Amino acid sequence: MSALFAFLHHVSAFAMFAALVVEFVLIRSALTVESARKIQVADTIYGIAAGVLVVVGLARVFHFEKGTAYYFQSWTFLTKFALFIIIALISIIPTMEFLRWRPAVKGGQVPAVAPGKVRQVRSIIHFEMAGVVVILLMAALMAKGIGTLY
Repeated sequence: MSALFAFLHHVSAFAMFAALVVEFVLIRSALTVESARKIQVADTIYGIAAGVLVVVGLARVFHFEKGTAYYFQSWTFLTKFALFIIIALISIIPTMEFLRWRPAVKGGQVPAVAPGKVRQVRSIIHFEMAGVVVILLMAALMAKGIGTLY
């Protein structure tokens, strides 16, 4: 069972990152109805993958692997988890923007988005991708026992 949860954890992490990359690539080009729709789908996948990632990750911490005492005494785990929460909170801004696009996209129209808003969303997605890379570094360090406080 532990291997299955590790697999689900990794698949959801890769799916989340892939969805972010799709969003980032699509938001860099001129917005069309089709690209707006793809961004919305990618954001939905991102949200689902992030939800699965946190649920499976917490299940691993509390029920599998090394146990809560190990993880909560590891600055690498705590950093990884804190970054995940920060990224999740920041990701609300692009998601809210993409949700605002729904009426226009459903009506077959390109969403009206101010250039400044597009730059802001692009910057946030870029920050999210960088944050995920740092999370991967923390995961690798944690797996090697680096950062344990006891």
